[in-house]
Formats: sequence, C-alpha cells, structure tokens
Amino acid sequence: QVQLVESGGGLVQAGGSLRLSCAASGRIFSIHHMGWYRQAPGKERELVAIIISGGSINYLDSVKGRFTISGDNAKNTVYLQMNSLKVEDTAVYYCNALVSGTNYWGQGTQVTVSS
Repeated sequence: QVQLVESGGGLVQAGGSLRLSCAASGRIFSIHHMGWYRQAPGKERELVAIIISGGSINYLDSVKGRFTISGDNAKNTVYLQMNSLKVEDTAVYYCNALVSGTNYWGQGTQVTVSS
C-alpha cells in the first residue's frame, strides 16, 4: 500500500504564491509519474501539472509560466510552486501518482485565492 501526503495549501491573495508538497510512502518499487490535479466547485477534476519518470513535464495551459512542478526522487516527493495566483486557481488540489502500476490519490488540499 502507498500513501500520498499533501501539504502547503491555504489562503492567499491574488498575485501571491504557494508551494504544495506531496510525499509518497509505503511499498514503492517504481513511480511512473507524479502530478497535481485540481477540482473547483461544480467543475470536473483537471490535470494541472505532471512529471513523468525520465523528466517529461506537462502543464495545464492556464498555469504555464506561473506554476512549476519539480520532484525529489530520493524523497519520493513532488512539489508544485504556484506563483501569480489568480482567483480562478481556487480549488482543492489533489496529488496523484502511478506507483508500481497502481494509481493513488492524496486526500486533497484546499487552495483559496482571494481578490
């Protein structure tokens, strides 16, 4: 079993920054990818950023240039640095990882951006 533990959400004013962290623990043999999704009220969950083993990275178009995903392989941790936050970035952010062929989700962390 694998656990994903997220931290770093909170309340910030528009234009501010937050950094999310997600650490994977448990029986980890291989990680194919780790990433972040978000879900705003009344909307579908969407992929924000993902980092794939080997280094490939993809971003949601609306966060390109503002958000940066990075990983620490030694710590099985992925980070999401969010700058120039906008009100429309408000959502619950979920960590996601494909570990040893199984898809895992974190519990979610609330990010609220006020105007």
